[in-house]
Amino acid sequence: MKKVFYLKTCSTCRRIMSELDLDGWELRELKSNNVTEEELSEMHHFTKSYEALFSKRSTQIRIQNIEVKKLTEKDFKDLILKHYSFLKRPVFLTEKGILIGRDGVNILEIL
Repeated sequence: MKKVFYLKTCSTCRRIMSELDLDGWELRELKSNNVTEEELSEMHHFTKSYEALFSKRSTQIRIQNIEVKKLTEKDFKDLILKHYSFLKRPVFLTEKGILIGRDGVNILEIL
């Protein structure tokens, strides 16, 4: 399993992805095909936290008037499943591990 979850309009996603050879990877554009509950569970297996997968920079936080500090793990999960913009991106997911956004982990470690 090698999956990349990204937004085609996200400059960070485009920049990171352009630097990698993604032959053999499943590319998932989140706006047209949001993450499934099963895929989110696979991500959670590595992070042990839905909050770690949650984008606190999502414009939906302001639009929906969400108080992030009051959210529970279940709230983070439900919001990610509800709207694509709540998932940090890009997400690189393999059997070995996960790389989320610009978190500084060496992507070569999970490739």
